[in-house]
Amino acid sequence: LLARYRQGEAAHLAYLDDYAFLVWALIELYHTTFDVKYLELALEFNNEMLELFNDNEKGGLFLYGADGESLIVRPKEVYDGAMPSGNSVAALNMLRLARMTGDARLEVRAYDQLSAFASIVESNPSAHTYFLMAAIFGLYPTKEIVLAGRKEEPIMQSMISLVHKSFLPQAVVLFNDSSKEELALIKTAPYIEGQKSIDDKGTAYICQNYSCQAPTSNLDEFASRLEIL
Repeated sequence: LLARYRQGEAAHLAYLDDYAFLVWALIELYHTTFDVKYLELALEFNNEMLELFNDNEKGGLFLYGADGESLIVRPKEVYDGAMPSGNSVAALNMLRLARMTGDARLEVRAYDQLSAFASIVESNPSAHTYFLMAAIFGLYPTKEIVLAGRKEEPIMQSMISLVHKSFLPQAVVLFNDSSKEELALIKTAPYIEGQKSIDDKGTAYICQNYSCQAPTSNLDEFASRLEIL
């Protein structure tokens, strides 16, 4: 990635924040469109971010990449001001991606990220509010919501609408589209392979630690389950 585009010229190697915020945007795009290409891109850029910015000795992510100019000091920023820091955003990104894909290695990297800055954040929590959001996501129970069916089917349309209208800070959502072979999504998130549409109706699975409640195609029941998340 490059950091700037101006008057027809792309220039300057991207910083940590550029990668972290782009991955965040791609996760949101997936949750909005359920197009698996956005989830794949989020994982790709997150992996590149870890390769370029990770501090292998003390943990956390540097502001400048390993592909940039060699400086005397490589700073790491975790202060969340008007804009959250790249380290805070990266921590929550990795936790969300880990829960979406079931990738235990990514979850370990996320917890390493939290541990690297824990003492700094503990000394002044109000200056690290986005980091605390990541810590809450990592330390408290989360849910995986899997919607299965054809996107144009009426019940599925209503379920998607309900998800998009609900505030679900401790949940991730995946869509297993039965109208086509979702091989790319199953490869990315293998645990959803058995979570399929029942009787060709939109079907919802609500899971915790990938252990799922009984599936439902009843819209009122699904709405009721979402309310208690």
